[in-house]
Amino acid sequence: MKLYDCKPAPNPRRVRIFLAEKGVTLETVEVDLRNGEQFSPAYRALNPQCVVPYLVLDDGTGIGEVEAICRYIEETHPSPPLFGADAKEKALVAMWEHRSEHEGLYAVGEAARNLMKGFKDHALPGPHEHAQIPALVERGKTRALQFLAELDARLAASEYIAGPRFSIADITMLVAVDFLGWLKVSLPEDRPHLKRWYDAVAARPSAKA
Repeated sequence: MKLYDCKPAPNPRRVRIFLAEKGVTLETVEVDLRNGEQFSPAYRALNPQCVVPYLVLDDGTGIGEVEAICRYIEETHPSPPLFGADAKEKALVAMWEHRSEHEGLYAVGEAARNLMKGFKDHALPGPHEHAQIPALVERGKTRALQFLAELDARLAASEYIAGPRFSIADITMLVAVDFLGWLKVSLPEDRPHLKRWYDAVAARPSAKA
């Protein structure tokens, strides 16, 4: 198998952390997003969505999207369970992963992609051009901070985001919080439960993946 990666990018990092938690090592191929390699004819032929991460199985099957890649790894390497161990836990992980991605990571991405020069004409991921909309920068930041406030309340009663066990939801939000740092936005000082959680997950060896 080969994982098409880009070290600085947030979404591939989610997969690398997931793999590290599983103790799985894959051959990786670095895609130079900064210089537009994802739009090259060769990479378009491999993955028409022009994004990373992208997993190619031994039989040539390609799997895009972070959750799809991680679910494949979960099925082939079930321990430790990062999508939940029983019906209730799986449902809670699915719920919090969805919220962490859409209200956390994507909110930060909305701000970053509409602000940074590197995303000019590519304010949305994928093969098509989309102009930046400056007004979405502040909206993205606001959405992310609103979700962090909700998470602080959640983490007052839960060790991890989805419950007592570390899960993919924690991976996604760790990456989201670090991505927020690209915008020079720090964790609010008045969110002690969020800070406790962040310090714990950021200290895991997998966080360096």
